[in-house]
Amino acid sequence: MDDIWETKNIKPMLIGVEGSPFDSKEYIFELKLDGERCIAYLDSDKTILKNKRNMLMLPKVPELSEIHKNVNVRCILDGELAIIKDGRPDFFEIQKRSMMSNPVKIDVAAKKYPACFTAFDILYFEDRQVTDLPLTERKELLQKAVKSEDRRFAVSRFIEKNGIQFYDLARQRELEGIVAKRRNSKYYFDRRTKDWIKIKYLQDDDFIVLGFVPKENSMNSIILGQYSNGRLVYKGHVTLGVGGEPFRKIKSLDKTSCPFHEIPKGNEDAVWVIPKLVCTVKYMMKTQSGGMRQPVFKGLRDDKSPEECVEK
Repeated sequence: MDDIWETKNIKPMLIGVEGSPFDSKEYIFELKLDGERCIAYLDSDKTILKNKRNMLMLPKVPELSEIHKNVNVRCILDGELAIIKDGRPDFFEIQKRSMMSNPVKIDVAAKKYPACFTAFDILYFEDRQVTDLPLTERKELLQKAVKSEDRRFAVSRFIEKNGIQFYDLARQRELEGIVAKRRNSKYYFDRRTKDWIKIKYLQDDDFIVLGFVPKENSMNSIILGQYSNGRLVYKGHVTLGVGGEPFRKIKSLDKTSCPFHEIPKGNEDAVWVIPKLVCTVKYMMKTQSGGMRQPVFKGLRDDKSPEECVEK
């Protein structure tokens, strides 16, 4: 078996199911942070931070280049990269940062809205892989590995048994929601597992950007799509929140023809683009026909490929 410290090519375990709040002695519950999933490889003198697509993230968040000083031992941590704005994780800000490439702009953004990394799991401790240990034992090792926390680095807190009360607290604070994790679960690389259950207050989903519909009032609608059984399907539009740098990036894509046999109604004036960008849309609920009520564009994301946007 390859040494995951040497290869540094981890594909993290993923949430496999979404559910309603519940209480259980078999689970622990922690906040679901609205950020970007990352793996941190921390040694005595170096930090390496990679996202789900194994892209190096420190060029985007150089303010986190010394979080290795927060741990006692060589370790690999799974966690969330986020930017806290007005007391809450701000998905738009971290996704905007992840799209930046200009070092000067990144430096300005880092000073205005510094990023942070919150660890919720440990995969490697000192000189060994620990993914076969139960979650509760990994949580204990995580506490043992960490020697200090600050505004750049923190450990995710969790509660036991009382998932409903914890969810209600997250909802009152208008946070994204919580995650329930089975206490005795192991960590499986690159696998969606029902051992982790997402319980969300605000719904969201990821879509492929297929094009846009120009409007006379400067409001532009993004055309959305997902895959279903390997086939691209039309998933409607989002208008609210569309603009700024994300929309400029969408407009700059190479143009193409409509990817469907028939142009969906309301898209007769659409500008179709090469389907290479992924965006996240939040909404209140879905209609019986599968449409989204009150959709709002949250931003583009480069940690997910179009092929991963699958109809649920």
